[in-house]
Amino acid sequence: MDRVFKALADPGRRKLLDRLFEGSGLTLGQLCERMDMSRQAVSQHLALLEEANLVSTAWRGREKLHYLNPVPILEIYDRWVKKFERRSLRALDQLKKRLEGENRD
Repeated sequence: MDRVFKALADPGRRKLLDRLFEGSGLTLGQLCERMDMSRQAVSQHLALLEEANLVSTAWRGREKLHYLNPVPILEIYDRWVKKFERRSLRALDQLKKRLEGENRD
């Protein structure tokens, strides 16, 4: 999970993930089109995203296609976000019940 957090810490890598979310199966050239960095920098960022298992690749002929793998993000959500979300929803539910109870009197 440390690799995922490290990968997500960089805004350029998050932008690459956003691009892959918009349309998965992109080549390096396609990913470079709307990025404000060199091809080499994009390639280095993609390597880090692959190490974190956030991007998977497949070869189609001579082209290397990049795909978003959302599973590590789901694992972070399940481990870190979901439990706080439940607490907030429970608190909102209790507040709603109290306010509705006060309005009925």
